[in-house]
Amino acid sequence: MQITITDVRKRYGDVVALDGPSFEIPSGSTYGVLGTNGAGKTTLFELLVGHDRPDEGRIEVGGLDVAAAGHRVRERVAFLPEHAGFPPAMTGREVLDVHARIRGLSARCERIEDALETVGLSEAADRAVAGYSNGMGRRLGLASALLADPPVLVLDEPTAGLDPRGVATFHEIVERIDRETDATVVLSSHALEEVERLCDEVAILDDGRLCAVGSIDDLWTAAGDDVTVEIRPADPAGRPDRPRERLLETVQRYGDVIETDDAIEVVCDRDEAIALCSALDPDLLERFEVREPGLEAAFRAALGTDERDGTNVDPTEVSA
Repeated sequence: MQITITDVRKRYGDVVALDGPSFEIPSGSTYGVLGTNGAGKTTLFELLVGHDRPDEGRIEVGGLDVAAAGHRVRERVAFLPEHAGFPPAMTGREVLDVHARIRGLSARCERIEDALETVGLSEAADRAVAGYSNGMGRRLGLASALLADPPVLVLDEPTAGLDPRGVATFHEIVERIDRETDATVVLSSHALEEVERLCDEVAILDDGRLCAVGSIDDLWTAAGDDVTVEIRPADPAGRPDRPRERLLETVQRYGDVIETDDAIEVVCDRDEAIALCSALDPDLLERFEVREPGLEAAFRAALGTDERDGTNVDPTEVSA
């Protein structure tokens, strides 16, 4: 189901949360919304699921005006907020049964079983929620959102606070939803690599404005053709040939050089990267690698920042 966001504006007192973004989310896609703290993502999600109304503009889900739809929007959009809590004394199955009854769903038992199986909680369904791990709690929240087989699923920081195993499990579930259903999934995440893995397209917000929108590949292209050559010098202990210093002398003419504690990074175009790698003395190296520009580079480019100009954006601050 397609989502259309048109000139949406929202102000809270003197704070402009959204300042006119317009973009479309294709039906059946997995779509990422990125932005620094205060960019407007959470506000956009609250408007999208009908928890608030825009001051100006319009959000449509499958042609339905969300602001005018009232409770009907719940029939189309399911929402997993960043912090979803459940009564600890209830079992997972009981939680889902309550949610199913509130929504007036038919065939509740079958729907509950399907949702539990989808999120991998079938074996834990009859355990009290108090005994669930953080990751299991997030999966239970997703199961509650999936009960009504929604055409649109909105996930706000779905893996926040999860350990690596929990993150991997959640990724597999989202990928399964994308692969096996026609649902449109909209998610935000502070982890750029997560958006890069899961999403077909991305919108980048900053101070409530739309900075960039498009496919991951298109945003990479817009970020430029530069690559990063990361060089790790050989251990200098007991070596009079000073590997790090000699490598620094070699790389200066090939691009912009960034020194870290363990490595030397050179940002340059692809042709220069090939010449640079050929010029490196292998006796001075522990190893080196060439990294293509990823979503982080596209994010920086969209915000008009650069990791080398002193106004860089920390990707860990990419949040709601």
